[in-house]
Amino acid sequence: MYNRKLVLEDGTVFLGTAFGCTDSVIGEVVFNTGMTGYQEILSDPSYFGQMVTMTYPLIGNYGINDHDFESFSPSASAIIVKEYCEVPSNWRKTKTLSQFLEAKKVPGLCNVDTRALTIKIREHGAIRGMIADINLSDEEILAKLKATPVLNRHVEHVSTKMVYTAPGSGHRVVLVDFGVKKGIVRELTARGCEVVVVPFDTTAEAIELLNPDGVVLSNGPGDPKDVVEALPMIRKIQTKYPLFGICLGHQLFALANGADTKKMKFGHRGCNHPVKDLLTNKVHITSQNHGYEVDRDSVEGTDLEVTHVALNDNTVEGLSHKTYKAFTVQYHPEASPGPDDASYLFDRFISNLK
Repeated sequence: MYNRKLVLEDGTVFLGTAFGCTDSVIGEVVFNTGMTGYQEILSDPSYFGQMVTMTYPLIGNYGINDHDFESFSPSASAIIVKEYCEVPSNWRKTKTLSQFLEAKKVPGLCNVDTRALTIKIREHGAIRGMIADINLSDEEILAKLKATPVLNRHVEHVSTKMVYTAPGSGHRVVLVDFGVKKGIVRELTARGCEVVVVPFDTTAEAIELLNPDGVVLSNGPGDPKDVVEALPMIRKIQTKYPLFGICLGHQLFALANGADTKKMKFGHRGCNHPVKDLLTNKVHITSQNHGYEVDRDSVEGTDLEVTHVALNDNTVEGLSHKTYKAFTVQYHPEASPGPDDASYLFDRFISNLK
């Protein structure tokens, strides 16, 4: 029985049924094409402020476990699914998806026509919406939606407020946290690195005092042009240390070196995106989550060169600096969820440290 509804800012209404938390919520509605990985998606800080529509029709069938989180708390505003599985089966599960969402105050909406909603987003672009009680009028919901300001400065909400270290006996890597996923720390420590995680607004001078062997710019949510304070740091750090940027870190690296970024119509979100590495001429299946891209034309005339391209739409998926040991990718080589085709990029970074 329908008891909730999703109203988009253009007036389109989708009926659904609540599970998890039953609070009303406003956010940008996006879609993810992965068949699995809802736990990692909900806890990925890059989804901050977004309501994620899962295109795969059955969600929740393996529950929630204690090991596959990408951050300490969920960042997504809500999850929207076709069919929610109330009785999951997996040997690692400790609770159901609904129990997790209720505990973390994240609304879930099921019995939604997610195919129609996905087509709507593909045709019209990412759009804001509100999940609310079915008894509220569409006019009331639209008025509240339009009166609620659009969120910005997302990175401030998800970045660490203090420096912390993941121990290792090898190279010291400073990881600038714009909304870091646990998977990045895992991949670096698996290669013996000592990882020092610092807030997004850490200066180049403060990073130098940590005496790193290299620097990683993490993923994160929102518009890269909201994080202009990171650009002077990147310009200075890239001249002194090997640098590796991921997702938002890739976009900020582009901005710091004179290229431009722009918002995509509906973004790339899923774990099945083919990307060609122009350096090796190989194609890798990648995990992606971004709503902005580097403007390819803007790379011309800079000290950057394009190293990876998306085969679905030919957008920029990787950059390297022509002078410094600095390179970046738009996708997630740490995956989670997704394939590990691109984990070789961490090895490339470690080689630069040596």
